[in-house]
Amino acid sequence: MTIADQIIAFNSHLHFPGKLPAGIRVLNPFQEGPGITGIMTQFYKKFYNDKKPRQLILGINPGRLGSGSTGVPFTDTKRMLDKCGIEIPGLKTHEPSSVFVYDVIDAYGGVKNFYQHFYISSICPLGFTSVQPGGKEINYNYYDSAALTKAAYAFIVSSLKEQLQWNIGRDVCYCMGTGKNAAFLQALNEKEQFFKTIVPLEHPRFVMQYKTKTKELYIDKYLSAFEAHK
Repeated sequence: MTIADQIIAFNSHLHFPGKLPAGIRVLNPFQEGPGITGIMTQFYKKFYNDKKPRQLILGINPGRLGSGSTGVPFTDTKRMLDKCGIEIPGLKTHEPSSVFVYDVIDAYGGVKNFYQHFYISSICPLGFTSVQPGGKEINYNYYDSAALTKAAYAFIVSSLKEQLQWNIGRDVCYCMGTGKNAAFLQALNEKEQFFKTIVPLEHPRFVMQYKTKTKELYIDKYLSAFEAHK
């Protein structure tokens, strides 16, 4: 099997077995979004249809406008078309985190070169949402409540173990998020010994929300981290 085959099978069979806290629901793009499995399949067949080793980059969990709309982490519909050459008819999403990630990808040498070396996933490969008063649904992270973290823990561990059976490097894992996401992954890694080193990097959403004027510094930081662990 190619790594594309493994990723597609993994995504297609994702199922959250835990009991969720009240007011929280699972976001599973591959079961909810019409056509998302097909888009995801096109993407991985295009960039991962080989058996080459990849280094792992882990985000938090899927959000509604990024992988919730495309099936690919940190990729909204605009970047999917403009950068990856895959059109999603009838849907337009703009995710600021995706803008930053594809700035990093461009600086690295473009999508073909980047995806030959890296695989982006999430600590929790399914997302969560919370319904606000008035009915508005918002993204909810696995670490936003202790109850959800506890409910998701076994699923997180089993999902990482499955992905690490592929040709994924174990020397280093890049963690998007220097706060709670990194703290959780570092504690988990101490227990499970998944990787030799965890390298925390500022989350793309943080950069785009608070540091846009110095965005180039964070792009350089990502590139320097990648270069240091070649």
